[in-house]
Amino acid sequence: MSIKIILADDHKIIFECLKPLLDKEPGLEVVAEANNGREAVKRAQELEPDIVIMDISMPDLNGVEATRQIISRCPGIKVIALSMNIDRKCVTDMLRAGASGYLTKNCSFKEVVSAVQSVAAGKTFLSSEVSGIVIDESLGQAPITGSSLSSTLTMREREVLQLLAEGKTVKEIAEILFISIKTVHVHRTHIMEKLNIQSMYELIKYAIREGLTPLND
Repeated sequence: MSIKIILADDHKIIFECLKPLLDKEPGLEVVAEANNGREAVKRAQELEPDIVIMDISMPDLNGVEATRQIISRCPGIKVIALSMNIDRKCVTDMLRAGASGYLTKNCSFKEVVSAVQSVAAGKTFLSSEVSGIVIDESLGQAPITGSSLSSTLTMREREVLQLLAEGKTVKEIAEILFISIKTVHVHRTHIMEKLNIQSMYELIKYAIREGLTPLND
């Protein structure tokens, strides 16, 4: 029986390069692609794959939040991060969201296959660049300071924050999330109160600093 995979990345070249290689590998099958986190969550719920290979920095809904939602709604699905970013905060945020693996985009295809097979078997797989970060974190040598975004804001507030930081209007956010404009305003007020932020400029800076949305695509 094949291991079913969803590829979630906003860069088309990842699909064009990685999908045919995975499809040729015995026992692996790419069943869908997603170019943002929200689509990845939707596809995961619809198709119930074994693995989602997830980029972290994506528009509309970032990979950390998408991972958190997939693991919460479909506990049987495993997520492997595939990212250029090996910043300690990104790694730990992704693993805390429920990812079972973390690969860098300069890894070999052989390593991707090993990660998929290991995670599908219930193991954790970390690339060599990432494993040292996790060891330091587990030993308490590099503790993360401050409260995490996930513990400060609700899931919906995190979604609204990313969309605001990406320049979406209140009306656009309401349409994307299928909520009223009034509800978006309420969420925005709560976000700013919880984070003690007074302006949209500060809010955008905060979102970029927290890795919720990229500074450059």
